[in-house]
Amino acid sequence: MRNYRALLIGNAPSVPSATLKRLAAQADVVLAVDGGADKALRAGLSPNYVIGDLDSVSPRAQKMLTDRLIRVPTQENTDLEKALSWAVKQQVTHATLVGFVGNRWDFSIGNLLALGRWARKLSLCVVGDGWRIFPLVKSAQIACQKNQRISLLILKPCTGVTLSGCKYLLHDENLLPGTTRTLSNQTTATRIRLSFTRGTLLVYLEGN
Repeated sequence: MRNYRALLIGNAPSVPSATLKRLAAQADVVLAVDGGADKALRAGLSPNYVIGDLDSVSPRAQKMLTDRLIRVPTQENTDLEKALSWAVKQQVTHATLVGFVGNRWDFSIGNLLALGRWARKLSLCVVGDGWRIFPLVKSAQIACQKNQRISLLILKPCTGVTLSGCKYLLHDENLLPGTTRTLSNQTTATRIRLSFTRGTLLVYLEGN
């Protein structure tokens, strides 16, 4: 199956408009998540769809995008999860998320914690202004630049963790949630190699 890439735009502070346009140009489908529709329009983008309970979309945006609205009224999950569920059903394989961290920290933390479950279904990257976060449930290689700050945040116990391409290496380590020894590392190569046999973690990488 070919890569099918989606850009999801939320309503929290995100990236400059030029960056948002660049990310949109790399995507096969642009999905505004509730109030993210207004953020997309302000950046000069016209999303393919707008999804959520639609309680944060301005009347202007709803009028402009009336034929692209996907209303999901349930309150059992967040608008981000509604969007990811839709993306999986549409066979999206890679999703870039912007505008989902900031404003309300309860939602920001909740969004990041929830991503581990969705990372089992598609490749995810959360992009902010000067940083990226990759939720991982299996080994991966991540392109980077030298001398970037990198941290590993453990969501579920991880076993057999091996990390290369960084100043401080890991060799077959077992890591528990709450550990701080994997914070504020530094890249030494143009590719990070991270392997582990079990668990869920977030890779935080400064720099876009």
